[in-house]
Amino acid sequence: MHTLVFLSTRQVLQCQPAACQALPLLPRELFPLLFKVAFMDKKTVVLRELVHTWPFPLLSFQQLLQECAHCSRALLQERPSTESMQAVILGLTARLHTPETEAGTQPLCRKHALRVLDMTGLLDDGVEQDPGTMSMWDCTAAVARTCIAQQQGGTTEPGLAPVPVEVRVDLRVNRASYAFLREALRSSVGSPLRLCCRDLRAEDLPMRNTVALLQLLDAGCLRRVDLRFNNLGLRGLSVIIPHVARFQHLASLRLHYVHGDSRQPSVDGEDNFRYFLAQMGRFTCLRELSMGSSLLSGRLDQLLSTLQSPLESLELAFCALLPEDLRFLAQSPHAVRLKKLDLSGNDLSGSQLEPFQGLLQAAAATLLHLELTECQLADTQLLATLPVLTRCTSLRYLGLYGNPLSMAGLKELLRDSVVQAELRTVVHPFPVDCYEGLPWPPPASVLLEASINEEKFARVEAELHQLLLASGRAHVLWTTDIYGRLAADYFSL
Repeated sequence: MHTLVFLSTRQVLQCQPAACQALPLLPRELFPLLFKVAFMDKKTVVLRELVHTWPFPLLSFQQLLQECAHCSRALLQERPSTESMQAVILGLTARLHTPETEAGTQPLCRKHALRVLDMTGLLDDGVEQDPGTMSMWDCTAAVARTCIAQQQGGTTEPGLAPVPVEVRVDLRVNRASYAFLREALRSSVGSPLRLCCRDLRAEDLPMRNTVALLQLLDAGCLRRVDLRFNNLGLRGLSVIIPHVARFQHLASLRLHYVHGDSRQPSVDGEDNFRYFLAQMGRFTCLRELSMGSSLLSGRLDQLLSTLQSPLESLELAFCALLPEDLRFLAQSPHAVRLKKLDLSGNDLSGSQLEPFQGLLQAAAATLLHLELTECQLADTQLLATLPVLTRCTSLRYLGLYGNPLSMAGLKELLRDSVVQAELRTVVHPFPVDCYEGLPWPPPASVLLEASINEEKFARVEAELHQLLLASGRAHVLWTTDIYGRLAADYFSL
């Protein structure tokens, strides 16, 4: 539903030239809603003029494009329109090229000029969709081009310097875009358009390029570093980690493929691991750590003991964890603070089951998000875990995809989880009942690749839906869709 104010605002923007002429006559308090409506309806002429004449020090996408009292639509949960994003950037460019006495709806003193354009928080689903929307790669490139152009050719009238604007963005970079983004970051140094990165995601980037990029980032802005598909190993990581550790406000560090095989240690490998641990001890604000696909067997205590503060999010997917790793984690200060835990790809079916249950018990009061994809949990292990799992009364998300569970096991989980009032999403596997000729126990690869009997699964879905309705939980989503962007980011918890 929309309020009368929203509907009136939408009507005002129907004729864009007239709306632009009227902006100087409108109260400043209307500008936030004008921005949301113009962004939503792709009123690009008005949108550009709104940014050009913005009367507040801050223009924040996260504040302006969220659900509000006038409109329930949360634009941050959608891919942004290419037209609207380009209009914002053009409005910013126009503002930088306009003397400050002409930049607002009335002559502005410097303390009222736009100082910060915060474009962070845009949806980053990594999926190619409607060409009329912008991916995070596109957004990164558009902002980078603006920085380079501003440095190369942007001027105002003689003797009138533009008011500097800090542009806060989340950046994604790979081999193809590295040189372009590096030039943009260099161009923004000393420029009236200062590029400030909040979250950096670097994919398949050589070690030397990663270091060069980190050296150009503002230590006071960076919140997350996410290095993906880089296969650094301990040697590469020991080169990169001191450059990451200088970011004292870093809250999230996501690393992958950190190999340190304690079964066949080498002198260099041990030295690199000790150096890595020493650098990890420098972080004072770290709250999320992801070490996916890193061989941490028997070493989790060494890693977590170096951290200065308890973690709230820990992702250890495919880390070959041993029972002693899980026991240490359960008894550590981290367990009682965890909001998000990902143990996907670790075998929890044997001797790891009991320490895993102890970990759940320790984290029960705070845990919101639990990911257990491909953990070889069959009915027996699930039923044995249900008493402690259901003590996680704040749990919102449970991921069980890729586990050999039957329909009977899923029904038991559905019935017992009625006490978890906050639960909103369960990503469950296709029940083993829906396969034919499965080996037992079935490897995760078989569960992921084998075909299922669609007719049987349709009956399963219908029965689960009826059970949810009968228990008054129609709002809870039970799904097999692991690609539906259902898993929550730590910062959104």
